[in-house]
Amino acid sequence: MTFQPRMQNRIEGFSVMGGLKRRYWNGMTADLWDVECAAYAGGHYVARDPRLFILLDQRGHGRPLVKLSPKSRGAPQDSNQSPISYIPAGMDLWMDFADVQYVRHLDIHFDADILGRRLMEEIDPKKLKDPQLLFSDQRVMALAGLIAAEICNPEPLHDLYGDGLTLALLIDVLKMVKTPPRRRGTLAISQLQRATDFITANCMRNIRLQELADLTGLSPSHFSHSFKASTGMAPHDWQMNARLERAKDLLVSDAYPLTEIAAETGFSDQAHFTKVFRKHIGTTPARWRKAKQE
Repeated sequence: MTFQPRMQNRIEGFSVMGGLKRRYWNGMTADLWDVECAAYAGGHYVARDPRLFILLDQRGHGRPLVKLSPKSRGAPQDSNQSPISYIPAGMDLWMDFADVQYVRHLDIHFDADILGRRLMEEIDPKKLKDPQLLFSDQRVMALAGLIAAEICNPEPLHDLYGDGLTLALLIDVLKMVKTPPRRRGTLAISQLQRATDFITANCMRNIRLQELADLTGLSPSHFSHSFKASTGMAPHDWQMNARLERAKDLLVSDAYPLTEIAAETGFSDQAHFTKVFRKHIGTTPARWRKAKQE
């Protein structure tokens, strides 16, 4: 499914030249705007996803003002000195354009969850939440220029070209450094966390291996081997341990008979519960309960 930006704005004084130019890539959308500005133009902007605003060109004696509140004085944005702003999801921003006749800007919206899955690691939440307003970076501007050119290209190149440029730009802006190499065959920390959280939350039902593989973007076979390399046990054994931990919580109290605990924790009957409990814990549920109460 194509990622659609979720943007709200209230603007005045702008006239788009030639219509919006937009390209979609995997979890990212890039918009290129050529805009004529009235004597005064401006507006309020807020988006449900993080985004980048990159000022590529401007004409006029004035400079756009970026403001954190409608009544603040704001700070000037310049296509040479301060062209780039990273705006986190949900952050309100106001912009005023006085004595500015024309601007060209590139807006890049992205889905942080999709990017995290593509990069096989979760993006640092702090980096996503911290705004970076009005800065300059030569590499980012070079990438932005190439992205803008590709958006305008009447014969677009392969999607991987624009996708790679845009992904590289986001990695640079968010300073996503290379993570230390992990042991061969193990899951990334974020993959393992997603899998174990899912198993714990759903341990009372039959969990298909395909469900866990889909969570981590791996094949069932690859996931199974990597999970065992990471934890020392198969996914089924991890789930069984989660169910037995639930059973232990119930055994601590005398309020629940063994037959009820067996049913509550997904076992077919008390005999099956006792057999599995003895195999994994080394004693029967009744003896374990008695030892805890002594």
